[in-house]
Amino acid sequence: MSPLKGAIAKRSLMTRNLLSKSFLALAAAAFLAAATPAQDTYKPAPENLKARQDFQDDKFGLFIHWGVYSVLGDGEWVLHDRKLQLHDYERLPNFFDPEKFDAKAWVALAKAAGMKYITITSRHHDGFSMFDTKLSDWNIVQRTPYKKDPLKMLADEAHGQGIKLYFYYSQLDWHNPDYFPRGRTAWDNGRPDRGDFNAYIDSYMNGQLRELLTNYGTISGIWFDGMWDKPDADWHLSKTYALIHQLQPAALIIPNHHQAPKPGEDVQTFERDLPGRNTAGFNTTFVTDQLPLESCNTLNGSWGFNIGDDKYKSVEEIEEMLVRAAGNNSNLLLNIGPQPSGEIQDEFATRLRTVGEWLTKYGVSIYGTRGGPVAPGDWGVTTQKGDTVYVHVLNWKAPLLALPPLPRKITGAQELIHGTKLQVAQSENGVVIPVLPAEKGQTDRVIVLTLAK
Repeated sequence: MSPLKGAIAKRSLMTRNLLSKSFLALAAAAFLAAATPAQDTYKPAPENLKARQDFQDDKFGLFIHWGVYSVLGDGEWVLHDRKLQLHDYERLPNFFDPEKFDAKAWVALAKAAGMKYITITSRHHDGFSMFDTKLSDWNIVQRTPYKKDPLKMLADEAHGQGIKLYFYYSQLDWHNPDYFPRGRTAWDNGRPDRGDFNAYIDSYMNGQLRELLTNYGTISGIWFDGMWDKPDADWHLSKTYALIHQLQPAALIIPNHHQAPKPGEDVQTFERDLPGRNTAGFNTTFVTDQLPLESCNTLNGSWGFNIGDDKYKSVEEIEEMLVRAAGNNSNLLLNIGPQPSGEIQDEFATRLRTVGEWLTKYGVSIYGTRGGPVAPGDWGVTTQKGDTVYVHVLNWKAPLLALPPLPRKITGAQELIHGTKLQVAQSENGVVIPVLPAEKGQTDRVIVLTLAK
């Protein structure tokens, strides 16, 4: 037998062994999935509608990309970008032993940053599960020397500290042989050229989602990614979405598929973009007015830990990102990539804490608001909460700012931080607002307008 044929035979044997180990668990998951009614017409439960409102109020979340790929220190796409073979990548868990992971410290950092929720990768495109799944041994408990479930520890700590928890889940899988036919990102990594996509979704993927929504307490939502790999495939979304809403009716489904929202989805998210902008080149320009919105971005340039990425955004840049997201009626989900040791590096932590300090002063103009009555512009944005409009001046040097007409009469105006009373001129043609000079290091000059009831 040639070395090539031997390698193929060995890989085929590994695949058969993996599938046989998981047969009973997969069969049980398939039975449960079959018993779940499809969700062709979705009517959100009352608790889901409330969760949407709460999500919009929260405004700021921590995104965490963490997985076995962090060992290589080259981002979460390293398996794909280096075109590695699976038999080589499968050695990586042997070196993943995050003994310095501290769930309490992670949650405390999110709270110190003024963040109201955490979204963490339960598994990324490499298919490696960061939780104790019973549907495959390709997971942190069974394949690493760590042998613990960090998501369980994080869930317990998040619930204890009052932070909401969302699980990121990749629909794309570069490891599972049943993810077939392959998608846009495919390369020859040693998998057989066959597979059962229906079984992958209905038994494996939905089975893992059932585990995540059953074994970890209250989960605020599932953040999907990877459907763009096969945008025309039948992903059985109605069945998957129905399963999620059946298990936890308040859980929000947040799909990063770069398309207009589909039935059963609860939030529209935009990757590295404000809603509708598409500067990244892959987001839809359609923005729903029926669902909450979210914008996700990175604190440096990478999602997963990248040892060579020192392009950290400044505190001022992060503050402006958050303000502009709020002014576009959107949340900001800001990402960090912890190290393989389980530590969050100081460059992330110090910036997040400083933003949290800023929010103790400016948070009233962010949390609980919606996009304001004036369209966002280069000069800044507006947010609104009831009868109060917050004018966020981000890029304006003149002493006066002219805005278009507001829907109601202004009965009061003052600067947010010092409470300085301001005289505004309002007519049918618009509003002219005096803008005080920016103080040193001041990102956002906020003017509070009170409207007549």
